[in-house]
Amino acid sequence: MIYFFVYLFLEVMISVNLASEIGGFYTFLEILLSALIGMVLLVNFRATLVENMHAVSMQKIDVQEFQRLNIFAVLGAILLILPGFLTDIIGILLQFSVFTKMLVNRFTAKSPFENQDSGNRTYTHTQIHEEKDDNVIDVEIISNDTTK
Repeated sequence: MIYFFVYLFLEVMISVNLASEIGGFYTFLEILLSALIGMVLLVNFRATLVENMHAVSMQKIDVQEFQRLNIFAVLGAILLILPGFLTDIIGILLQFSVFTKMLVNRFTAKSPFENQDSGNRTYTHTQIHEEKDDNVIDVEIISNDTTK
């Protein structure tokens, strides 16, 4: 809830300052233009989806990154449709994969076994085995049943 108030405060401060600098008419034009751009991006989202699917098929990105990039592209288009200067700035930044990758890498938890160079997770048998064996007590059950 606090993040919403911080966002709202920043949105009002930026919008009031920019609107007072450029005037009411240009503010109105900016709102219309950014909404139009956001709608065009949503309509042409299919092309972005095909481009990201091609990147997955060429193994340039993994499936999780494919999902995140598409979510950020749609979220950026929706933010462009909403009125406000801060939402427009964030919406434009989310349209560029460089910024979305930085955002994803910043807020995504890395596994301790993740390979840092290639971005693919590689586990050795001993790493998985050690992780599982920490809380296990090995027990052998010997049956005294001689009727078999």
